[in-house]
Amino acid sequence: MIAETVCSAVAAAGLGIAAVTAYRKRFLAATRIAAYSLVPLGLVMTGVVEWLADTAFSPTAWAGFGVLGVAWVLFASSRAVERRRGGTRKERKETKAGAPREAVAPAASAPSLGAGSRQSTRPATPPRAEASEDFSDIEAILKKHGI
Repeated sequence: MIAETVCSAVAAAGLGIAAVTAYRKRFLAATRIAAYSLVPLGLVMTGVVEWLADTAFSPTAWAGFGVLGVAWVLFASSRAVERRRGGTRKERKETKAGAPREAVAPAASAPSLGAGSRQSTRPATPPRAEASEDFSDIEAILKKHGI
C-alpha cells in the first residue's frame, strides 16, 4: 500500500514538473518528463508494484532465487569442467576406443598432415632483383628531398 502511494505521488510530482516545463515553452522536454512520470502510475495500475512488493518481502521467493543461483553455478561449473576435459562423454569414449582422428588446422578444409605427395610448382623463393635496382628508387627519393 505504501509503494502504491509513493508511486502515485512521484507521478503527480512529475506531471507538475512537466507542466512547469511546458509553461517555460520547452514542450519536448515537458513531454519527455510527463512520459517518465506516468511510468510508476502505470506500474501501480497494472499490479506490477504489488507483485514486486510481495516478492521482495517473501522469504520463499528469496529462497527460490537462491536455488536458481545454485543451479546456475552448478551448470556453469559442469560446462567449464567439460571444456577442460576435452568434450562430452561420447567424444571421450570415441577417443579411447581408438577412433582415428586426423590432425586438422582450425580453418583448414583438408587434413594438414598427409602423405605429402604434391609438389610445389613454383620455386621456394621468388627471384630477387639486383640490390642496385632496389636502392636506385631510394636514392632518387633522397636526392629529390635534398638529402
